[in-house]
Amino acid sequence: MEPVKAICLFSGGLDSILSIKILEAQGIDVLAVKFVTPFFGSRSLANPDHLAEKVRTRWGIKLTVVDITEDYFPMLKSPAHGYGKNFNPCIDCKILMVKKAGEIMRETGARFVATGEVIGQRPMSQRRDTMRIVERDSGMEGYLLRPLSAKLLPETIPEKEGLVDRASLFDFSGRNRKGQMELAARFGITDYPSPAGGCILTDPTLSKRIEYVVKTYPEIDRDDIELCRVGRHFIWPDRTHLIVGRNQAENGRLSELLKAGTVLVSVRDFPGPLGLLKGQGFSPERLKEAAGIVARYGKGRNEKEVQASLKDIKTGEEQIIMVSPLWDMESLGLKRL
Repeated sequence: MEPVKAICLFSGGLDSILSIKILEAQGIDVLAVKFVTPFFGSRSLANPDHLAEKVRTRWGIKLTVVDITEDYFPMLKSPAHGYGKNFNPCIDCKILMVKKAGEIMRETGARFVATGEVIGQRPMSQRRDTMRIVERDSGMEGYLLRPLSAKLLPETIPEKEGLVDRASLFDFSGRNRKGQMELAARFGITDYPSPAGGCILTDPTLSKRIEYVVKTYPEIDRDDIELCRVGRHFIWPDRTHLIVGRNQAENGRLSELLKAGTVLVSVRDFPGPLGLLKGQGFSPERLKEAAGIVARYGKGRNEKEVQASLKDIKTGEEQIIMVSPLWDMESLGLKRL
């Protein structure tokens, strides 16, 4: 007789590891799924096979990595259940992941989906009411099991059908993790990461940049989000957007992300940062201001004038202008992100 199959959302944290081990202890064949976007888990995409092997070796868990960026961007623009403290659509994010896990469940012949959620552990997405919303709106009513808090929740279909032994599940709640740590010791799990959000949409600074990009540009891609992690960001009232590197590493990163911008700005006479302009139809005045800002952060900041390069990224055409390093940025009505 083939074992019951299940899909379990995997964050890499202790709770998801424990949920998998609880089910495996009942003889259930669990496939862990790590969903990734530019906002969380993006490093996993660089080498998913390496991560899968690491997880298998470290915890004996079978893992697959799934990129859900294409579905995530439309949801992020207008989440049905709104945002958290910053630009984090936690409830809609969880709904999307559970929905995607349900698709994998049906494709693989699994019988249910599990998560490492604990009632009351997170203020937005792990309240009892929002957990019900996630189950309903993901289309997974009755098929979403939370092994760590199952005894505090209504019985699921796999429990009713005897596929899962409810008596061997748990009743953890709140933010006290003593119970999980004791359970980890019982399973012989000693090396696990500390709990952390891990999503840049909860970061007060990065979330403002991302919100601006998502709500300003009709179409965005992964590089637009990666740019939000780099440099100083200046926004003009007409929505011209300039990113200025803060060090050599950030200059290198800007060079890698050129296609997300429109004009590359640099100073020719002195070492200094690169600048990347985003937008369209820049006036000569706006280009001069942008070059002046880039010059202000370079080694020629105390010069009367410096030679600046403005290179159109699409055509490769370069324009050379003389500019004065710009110190009075307040008069331009600039917004810093």
